[in-house]
Amino acid sequence: MAKILLVDDAAFMRMMVKKSLKAGGFDDATFVEAQDGLDACNKYEAEKPDLVIMDITMPNMDGLQALKKIRESDPNAKVIMCTAMGQESMVVEAIKSGAKDFVVKPFNEERICSTVKSILG
Repeated sequence: MAKILLVDDAAFMRMMVKKSLKAGGFDDATFVEAQDGLDACNKYEAEKPDLVIMDITMPNMDGLQALKKIRESDPNAKVIMCTAMGQESMVVEAIKSGAKDFVVKPFNEERICSTVKSILG
């Protein structure tokens, strides 16, 4: 059973990702939620999730900063970044910083499920 950390400042987006993953076969997964990058770093340390799905644009600490901090503490961390259209430069930086993949908002349920399955094996 996978533990997945969902990070987005919009509770609605966290709920949509969780709903998509449950519909896509991750109904036995445990979901932990964080509302910004700082919260994500703290929850990552406390919960040690198998995967992080994280928005790039958030208050307090953005997704790129949180990605770098998480990867500093755990170089094997598996992180998928979420981005809105038009943030290509941020996606490139995220991949260079160790993100395993990215998904574009609004989410395509099949795309997010196939991405998670490929990363978790």
